[in-house]
Amino acid sequence: MNIIDISIWRLIAGYGLLAIPLGIIIWMRLPMLGDTLSAVARMTLQLLFVGFYLQVIFDLDNFWLTGAWVMVMILVADLSIARGCRLRISRLAGGLFWALAAGTFIPLAFFVGLVLGGTEAWSAQYIIPIGGMILGNCLRADIIGIRTFYESLQENEKAYLLSLAQGANLKEALLPFTREALQAALAPTIATMATIGLVSLPGMMTGVILGGGDPMTAIKYQIAIMIAIYVGTAITVLLAIRLTAQRNFTPHGTLDPGLFPADRP
Repeated sequence: MNIIDISIWRLIAGYGLLAIPLGIIIWMRLPMLGDTLSAVARMTLQLLFVGFYLQVIFDLDNFWLTGAWVMVMILVADLSIARGCRLRISRLAGGLFWALAAGTFIPLAFFVGLVLGGTEAWSAQYIIPIGGMILGNCLRADIIGIRTFYESLQENEKAYLLSLAQGANLKEALLPFTREALQAALAPTIATMATIGLVSLPGMMTGVILGGGDPMTAIKYQIAIMIAIYVGTAITVLLAIRLTAQRNFTPHGTLDPGLFPADRP
């Protein structure tokens, strides 16, 4: 089975479907027209660039070049998470980067090395898409987890300080907030796993089927990637909280107000 290609003219015709949401935005006078057009333009340019670049990487199939591209993906996700948390990027970026690296490479290595197996599985064709799926889900979970952790800590600072005053060390005092953040971050992935296949056909499964694979092969891929995503999410969120917390508390154990930007709502 060959994949049906989409010609340039048919792709351009596909943009015509945007007339519906754009019409709704204009009709309802929503202040989103500029943002929508900008997002569509950026999406198009970014994906075209990535498409051309990935074609080069796939053709060269160099392990180090592939690894470098995954690191670039992690760096971009790092900055995106820091902005999404509405906290100072300089206070989060370093710890977040290493948390994302661990949460991406550990499940990626298990998926490629143990689940797929064979030297062919270590090619750019497998590493980059699988790594991207793991990283993309870690990104969303990290934003939820880190924001929940620091916002809950800020809102319940008196309870946290009381815990310290009663003799708890920093790790013990932060444990309830860490638990709350982990639960908030992992809940969406758990909900997705509980309804997967019944509500929608997920991305990995759809991609394998469109690529010519049979449904059972697609299902096995999807099960493996969901496990990898869940593992990566748990590792990333926990490490992100631990690594960023090291530099965001004063020597007295209080939350450093410099973590929050002055213009933060």
